[in-house]
Parts: sequence; structure tokens; C-alpha cells
Amino acid sequence: MQATDISKNLKKIRDTFLNQDCLLVAVSKTKPISAIQEAYDAGIRDFGENKVQEIIEKAPALPQDIKWHMIGHLQRNKVKFIVPFIYLIHSVDSLRLLKQINKEAEKINKTIHCLLQVHIAKEGTKFGWNKEELNEFLLGDEIKSMHNIRIKGLMGMATNTENTEIITEEFRTLKVLFEALKAQPLPEIVDMKEISMGMSGDYLLAQQEGSTMVRIGSAIFGSRNYN
Repeated sequence: MQATDISKNLKKIRDTFLNQDCLLVAVSKTKPISAIQEAYDAGIRDFGENKVQEIIEKAPALPQDIKWHMIGHLQRNKVKFIVPFIYLIHSVDSLRLLKQINKEAEKINKTIHCLLQVHIAKEGTKFGWNKEELNEFLLGDEIKSMHNIRIKGLMGMATNTENTEIITEEFRTLKVLFEALKAQPLPEIVDMKEISMGMSGDYLLAQQEGSTMVRIGSAIFGSRNYN
């Protein structure tokens, strides 16, 4: 893909945005450093990866003002490798993972920003907290000992379907939960500000339902080669 294609794709996407304040996270998984640099030169500063190995290989080789977002399923034994590089972890899908992030962040005296991934899809393969678990954790005592994380909001992945009614319903479910939590007296380390939902195929639906961050990859960089 030529550099002009990435630049044109970014302009086309931005021109369709319903909310210009919604953050565009360019999902650069499987893409080479050269393609990320092209998107950077076109004004992008937030990049999303779903594999730890790609972050630790790419981050040192690219401009240091890039904000790296971990958007894929994160294993606890790999947290220590991305803590030095990461800006925001979208995919915090369990209390055990959150504890591990806090532990590794404490070791290097860093505060890590996190989103709690909520299970909103009909698919059983998706990860995440449910409403009861979130309420129990955010309003409980265990969170009070986590001094090296900041919870900035929620993340959700809709069902992989062409049915826009299902997708809209799932995004709406997440937004309702988000607003309900915002209305609660939450601990100091929780700033319920961001709601990350929407990808290349459904980011406009997500923006309609109140997304503050969309994770767009193929619509920017083209199809992926997973070989």
C-alpha cells in the first residue's frame, strides 16, 4: 500500500466522523513500521496493537510521542513486557489481570491507564466483565489497594455480524452501563470518562451510541496478512 493510500484513507474516515472529538486509534497489528510511520506522518499519534511482541518490537523503533494502546487479549504473564511502553490498556477483562498490571506498574513506579472490557457480544468467545462483577469491584474494597492503575472507562466488542440492530443494541447496552457507573460514587482511581467501542465496520454505529474512542485498522491500512 502506498503512503498516499493511508493518508487518503485517514482523511476519508475523518470526514465521515459523526463526532470529531472521538479519538481515532489506528490499529496497526501485523503492519510494518513503515506503514505506521506513514500514518504518523499523516497526523496519527494513537496506535493499537493486539500482541505484546509487536508492541515491544515497534515502540523503540518509532517516534517516542506515539501513544500505544493494547487492544487484544492480554495474558498475565506478558504484562511485564508492555508496562514500560503502554499508554492505555483497553482489554482488561478480569480482576486477576488488573491486579497483575498494578503489580508490574508498581515495580517500575508507573501508573497505567486501563479500560475495563465488558462482555457485550452474543459470542461466547469474547472476554470481559459482566455488570454484577463491575459493580462489585468498583464499589468494593479490593480496588482501594491498587495505587498504580487508573481506570479511565469501559471497552466493548460487538458481535461479529452484519445485523446492525444487534450491534447497535450491544453498543447501547455498554453506554447505559457506562452512564450508570458514572453516576455512582466511585473511588479516586476511577475516572469514568472513555468508552472504547467501534471498529472499521461499525465505528459510525458506535459513534451514534456515544463512543469516545474507535479502533480502526483495515479501513486505514488495508487488509491484513496473517501469515
